[in-house]
Amino acid sequence: MCGAWLTNRVENPPEGGPLLEESRLALRPALIDFLLVKSVLFSILLALALLSPIRARAESGWITDYKKAQEDAKANHKLVLLNFTGSDWCGFCIQLDRAILSQPQFKDYASKNLVLVEIDFPRSKPQSVETKKQNTELAERYRIEGFPTLVVLNGDGKTVWRYEGLYAGDVAAFLAELDEVRKG
Repeated sequence: MCGAWLTNRVENPPEGGPLLEESRLALRPALIDFLLVKSVLFSILLALALLSPIRARAESGWITDYKKAQEDAKANHKLVLLNFTGSDWCGFCIQLDRAILSQPQFKDYASKNLVLVEIDFPRSKPQSVETKKQNTELAERYRIEGFPTLVVLNGDGKTVWRYEGLYAGDVAAFLAELDEVRKG
């Protein structure tokens, strides 16, 4: 309502001399500047909102390129942890992420010993055609029947450990199992 009144006053000023004419001219650039700033701020906030999930996943150490992960694991003598997940719809996947995969103890262990690969089958998150194709091929290769499924590979790509479903133990038990696999 105020906006309509202001627009009407700017476009149809009352008769009254040079003072009103000057204020009418001065108001338009201010209104334009405000709209420009508002539009630029909206664009920046939208871009940050869209990029934050990508940035958060990259900061966590998870990658999506299986071949790159295999090369990195072999070069750095690490294991590859494949996390087959439905990250935006699978309740057990979300619980596993919160209870174990997002915990500082796991992140610390993983940074030293694992190459983390998220093989995601989301329902609403966008994915490239290449990623969808790779994920489908990997699910077939490793005979994935449900989510979450964790598969650990050695540097040669051989499966050395597998866990299907929500992990029953805590972070310490999970890391102990991974450490046994890594050492033995």
